[in-house]
Amino acid sequence: MRAVRLYEFGGADKLVYEERVPEPRVGAGEVKVRVRACALNHLDIWVRNGIPAYKTPLPHILGSDIAGEVVEVGESVRGWGRGDEVILYPVVSCGKCRFCKMGRENLCVEVKVIGAHCAGGYAEYIVVPERNLLHKPANLNFEEAAAFPLVFLTAWHMLITCARLQPGEWTLIMGGGSGVGSAAIQIAKLRGALVIATAGSDAKMQRCRELGADFVVNHNDPDWYKQVRDSTEGEGIDVVFEHVGQAVFDACIRLLTKGGRLVTCGATTGSEAKFDIRYVFSRELEIHGTYIGTRAELEQILPHIVQGRLRPIVDSVYDLQDARAAHEKLESRDFFGKIVLRVP
Repeated sequence: MRAVRLYEFGGADKLVYEERVPEPRVGAGEVKVRVRACALNHLDIWVRNGIPAYKTPLPHILGSDIAGEVVEVGESVRGWGRGDEVILYPVVSCGKCRFCKMGRENLCVEVKVIGAHCAGGYAEYIVVPERNLLHKPANLNFEEAAAFPLVFLTAWHMLITCARLQPGEWTLIMGGGSGVGSAAIQIAKLRGALVIATAGSDAKMQRCRELGADFVVNHNDPDWYKQVRDSTEGEGIDVVFEHVGQAVFDACIRLLTKGGRLVTCGATTGSEAKFDIRYVFSRELEIHGTYIGTRAELEQILPHIVQGRLRPIVDSVYDLQDARAAHEKLESRDFFGKIVLRVP
């Protein structure tokens, strides 16, 4: 099969396109999917650069966000047949530990993220447990379908489950032009919140407004913090949606009003943050770390996608053999929404 593999960690030049990679075999309870599209995430870059804790085996195939068609089912698989169009829940869990039994498989003691801990979607075929399959929304093409699972699931888990966002609350979406940020703006507006988004250019700021943001500020402006505060007429932010990390973490803490909640899922500008603890206890603030989300939450999102209340934003599409160029585009930050690999 055709695939893009990683033989050593490093830059985009380490991605190797090949046309004779062995196809994965189907075992009991598993399904083989013909990948039609796979969206990129910053996780792909982190894994490509090497995350020691992940113990990613080499050679490795990246890609967590996958849409395709069922081509083969293993023994004991029921309810799926050849030709079924699917998307994949990106977390493979053991199904036996106490977290899995509580329906929190994203915290499974043996958790594996597709494309990070095990082979992903930069390939013609992938084999996954039956439980990881969900029906692809018929109103989306494969590229659009690949562009929503991971980012919308992450944003939903952050805003709805962990932050318990309420109608009328002020929410600050950092990096509104990213895949997860563009999803968060839509989810917050669906919830009835007042949304302030940040973006790094006039064009991206306008796109955030088109998605429903009530106010938008340029996070490259040294005065962005004051602009956010002024937008709330000094009230402060109820929920901060944060995935930038070190560069903004202290400012985000200071922007929270009493009883405010900060939810974070990333650290693209650095992993070590310094902030005043007194803000946390004197205002009874909550800080939530979040890790992707559950399959049940992805099922909650699907009806909103099908009805068009939430929609994935595709910035650009590259063919599989152009994965290096797609990674370079992702690292340039010159995009809005999601970058997708097409697997024709």
